[in-house]
Order: sequence, then structure tokens, then C-alpha cells
Amino acid sequence: MNLQQFRFVRETIRRNFNLTEAARTLYTSQPGVSKAIIEFEDELGLKIFERHGKRIKGLTKPGHVVAQVIDRIMREVDNLKKVSDEFARRDEGGLVIACTHAQARYILPKVIPAFRERFPKVRVSLAEGSPPHLAQMVLHEQADVAIATETLAYTPGLAALPVYSWEHIIVVRPDHPLAELTSSAAKVISLEQLAEYPIVTYDHAFSGRSTIDDVFAKNNIRPDIVLEAIDADVIKTYVDVGLGIGIIAGMAFDPRRDKGLVGLPAGHLFGTHVTRVAVKSGVFLRDYVFVLLEMLSAALTRDVVLAAIEKSPKID
Repeated sequence: MNLQQFRFVRETIRRNFNLTEAARTLYTSQPGVSKAIIEFEDELGLKIFERHGKRIKGLTKPGHVVAQVIDRIMREVDNLKKVSDEFARRDEGGLVIACTHAQARYILPKVIPAFRERFPKVRVSLAEGSPPHLAQMVLHEQADVAIATETLAYTPGLAALPVYSWEHIIVVRPDHPLAELTSSAAKVISLEQLAEYPIVTYDHAFSGRSTIDDVFAKNNIRPDIVLEAIDADVIKTYVDVGLGIGIIAGMAFDPRRDKGLVGLPAGHLFGTHVTRVAVKSGVFLRDYVFVLLEMLSAALTRDVVLAAIEKSPKID
């Protein structure tokens, strides 16, 4: 048996048992992947995959155990490469940050310029997506870290650490009735008042939308949500053209930049949320990843991150 066979098995599982996709990802041929897997099964003396004709349908019972062992082996092989890079090319390499649009637009611009100044030879890439997708990217080592509010803290195999807390804000046009509220009255806006107007807010997977839905549901109020988006800038655009009032994450509103809108606090309605950064458990982190994490939050020191990685359960 060899590492190539391990890679073929792992990628076949990752590609939902599609050999063609696995071969394309590994830059080889589909017959080559199929042959290598069959030879590996013969060498082990057991079947890893359930088959229907020539098509792979899933993992056998022993196949699940083999897949777990292969994942551990390949994780350590990848760690060896990272250790080599860390000591041979300490300040060079690549860094893939998986993030939602909100983090890419409003948080990372405060961090990446300073990071690049310190590590000019590190290639930084941003990969945007939904929180569940970001979690999978880190688990499959397609990204080094993920930053999001949802999903990360509840994903086995990830060590997720808090970066900052935030609350929702209601955005309206200056000529909207809610914009006339005094500062003290704005702080006690009710759900009933919001439900009187069409609402523009996030897609279900982003920026605390599930909490918004839960709060309305628990109070037996059905809001008139006329548009959903993954991008706060899109939400603000449609508020500005009069489609409705907006509910966005607090970090997405800046009175200096968003002069055509009025922001009203909504933390008393929808609570406080925590954005987290996550890394994969058991993975060796390059020195510059630790630096990035501490730039995101001064509380995320190397010792704190290492303790979280050690405490977080791995996927076996």
C-alpha cells in the first residue's frame, strides 16, 4: 500500500464517490483511480466501497474504519509538509481564509494590510461562501482558517474561537417614520413596529438570520420579508430605493459611509451574536497563521489557540 492509494480513497469519498470528479481533482485518469482502489482493497483483503455494477455507491462497514485511518495518516503527512515549510521557508507560503461576505467586506480589511506588511511573501486568498461550506473547506484542508458567525462552533473536527461580538441594526431611509424616533425611543422599537413594514434582510444561512426568524416565531409575529440577500450592501441598496426597512449586522453600518440611511439599534430584539474563527483540529499551523489569529483578536494568543486545538475533538 502507498500514499497514492490513500489519496485516491480519500478524494473519492470527498467527491461523493464520483470517480470521475476524484480523478479530475487529482489530475489523473478515472481508470487509474479505479484500478488503484481495487488493488488496495485486494491488498487489505476487504471491500472499502459498496458498488452497484461499476458504480461506487458508498462505504462498507469496514470501509468507514479504513477511511478514518486514512484521514489520520494523510493529516499527519500534510503536517510533515507544513513543518518542513515552517522551518525551511518560515515567512513564505500560502494562506487561504474562508469567510462570509461580511467578514471579507468589513472585518478583514482592518487586518490583511497589516498582515501583508509583516509577511509580504505569503500569498493570501479569500474564499467566500456560506458558513457550512466554509466549515467543510477547513475540514477538507482547502482553507487554513474560516471566519463566520454560524456553524463553526458546532462542527466536529474544528476548533472555533470567538473573535468579536455584534448586534443587528435596523436601517431605514431618512424619510421613513422610524427615522423620526428619538434615540431613547429607537432603543425600544418593538417587533410589532417592525412587522408593520416590508423587511429586507439576510439569506437564512448568514449573519444571524436564523435568530431573527426564531424571535419573530416565538412572538407569533409573521414579518413581511420581501427580499433576502447574502450581502449587507445589497440590503442597504434596496432599502435606499424604498423596498422596505433593512435588518443587517452592526459591523455593516457606518454612519460616515452610509450617509443616506439611518441606523437604529436592534440588539434588544435579536440579542448578541459571536463571530468565530476556526481551524482544523490536529493540523500543524504555520507561524503566520498564529499571527493572523492574534491580529483578529488580541485574546487569541498562541497558547490559547493551541489549547483549543488540543481540547477540540478530532474526526476519527
